Parts: sequence; C-alpha cells; structure tokens
Amino acid sequence: MSETSDYTPPKVWTWNKANGGTFANINRPIAGATHEKELPVGKHPLQLYSLGTPNGQKVTILLEELLALGHAGAEYDAWLIRIGEGDQFGSGFVGINPNSKIPALLDRSGSTPIRVFESGAILLYLAEKFGAFLPTDPAGRAECLSWLFWQMGSAPYLGGGFGHFFAYAPTKIEYAIDRFAMETKRQLDVLDRRLAESAYLAGEDYTIADMAVFPWYGGLAKGWHYGASAEFLSTHEYTHVLRWADAILERPAVRRGRSVNRMNGPLAEQLRERHDASDFDTKTQDKLEAAG
Repeated sequence: MSETSDYTPPKVWTWNKANGGTFANINRPIAGATHEKELPVGKHPLQLYSLGTPNGQKVTILLEELLALGHAGAEYDAWLIRIGEGDQFGSGFVGINPNSKIPALLDRSGSTPIRVFESGAILLYLAEKFGAFLPTDPAGRAECLSWLFWQMGSAPYLGGGFGHFFAYAPTKIEYAIDRFAMETKRQLDVLDRRLAESAYLAGEDYTIADMAVFPWYGGLAKGWHYGASAEFLSTHEYTHVLRWADAILERPAVRRGRSVNRMNGPLAEQLRERHDASDFDTKTQDKLEAAG
C-alpha cells in the first residue's frame, strides 16, 4: 500500500503478504483448509463455532433471546474459534463454512445435521425454525428482511473499509479514510432517519434486523469499535441510533449474548465458551482467573 500517487498497478496482481497489515498472518487469496482439525461437539442440538465479534454476537444474541422466550430447542454449545490463530482454516470448520468466516452453525436436532453459514442466513434460519423475531405478515416480514440484508451489504464498508483503513492498515491513507468515513456516516444517517420514525428497524417490534445491525452500528455509535472512531465520526449526532442502541442494551439476553465467545473488554463480560446457561454465573473469565 502506498500513500503517494506514484503507484501503478501491475498488469497481473501478485500476492504480497507484507502488505496485509494487522491481519497479514491469516489473510490469503485462496480458500480451503490449511490443516486437518475436527471440531468439538457438545450435548446440545445447536453447535455454534464462533468468536464474539459483531458478526458472532448477532447469533448468540438471538439464541439467548430464544431461550429467554422458553424455546428449549435453542440450547446451544458455543465453541471458540480463534481467528487470529487460523482456527477457521481447519478442515472441520471449512466443512461447515467453506468461506472460513465466523460464525458457523451446525444444527444436529434432526436425523441429518444441517450446516448454516453467514450470520444473516443463521439469523433467518433460526427465526424461521422457532417462529420468533421475524414478522409473519408480508409487509412486516419484507421490512425486517430488507434491513437484515441492508446490514449484510453495508457492514463491509464499515468493517473492511472504514475500520480497516482507520485502525488497522499499516499506512494512513487520507483518500481511503475519507471515502469510507463518508460512506459510514451516510449509513448512520440512513439508520437515524429510520429510527426517528419507528422504535425498531422493522417497526414497533424488536426483530432479527435489530440483532443484526446493533452489534455493528450500535457498537460504533457507543464507541466500542476502532479506537477513537466515535469521536472521529461524531456519532453523538445520531441521537435516534443511540436511543435505539441503549434500549437494546437493556435487554438481559443481549448482555448475555454479547459476552459469549468474547475475547476482549472486561473479564466479567467474557464467556469464552458457553455450554450451559449456568456458565454465565460460574465461567466468565474473571471467575476462571480468580480460581487460578
């Protein structure tokens, strides 16, 4: 990467691992497994292989919300995938998600296991499976899915675009940061305008659309992502986004879901693996470290 204008792309691109920045050790231009590794399997119908990033939090929030509603079939084992160490390139994980990205879900509740990958697909699969957090009327369903797919299409501009060049790229490039900051602020404005007219994204009811958008854009507005990005982007201006984010954060299931497979933040909010509901009381990282 270069900050000057004297770079001329070659006729044929070749991979230079040294240009990968913070994630150079796990980025590569090909797919597939790098090593043989079976995935662990727990006792519950749903096996989740993930990390507590915004994409991972979407799914654990939904699972905790389903359990809070009394859906016993939503019990799950959440196994930690350390993407910085390349766990996502193990043969078992690639067998569930050929794209080698978290989260990945294996539903073992039926006679034949069903794999689901891509966070939006997992949200939709679980919402339909349990008949919850997805409107049944055509207009409400359409609105919910529109915002769900809006998030899936927009977040790469936030994470891979703004977040990468603002926080992770080895060189600060003004053009790239300006380009993606502009788009991120436009997206925040889209959300703010929508939330000025309704309590939640699909209307007056909380849905999987909110669960998808909250970890990314709610987290950005609250200052959780990319260092000083909230100040840089003046996220305090988006008052309706902040009102919505605060309302979601008050939900106990959201607070539980945010802690699952989490590797950063306060130790009391890190439940690196979740295999039973009681783990929130006994196995958060602060308790494990205190126990030695």
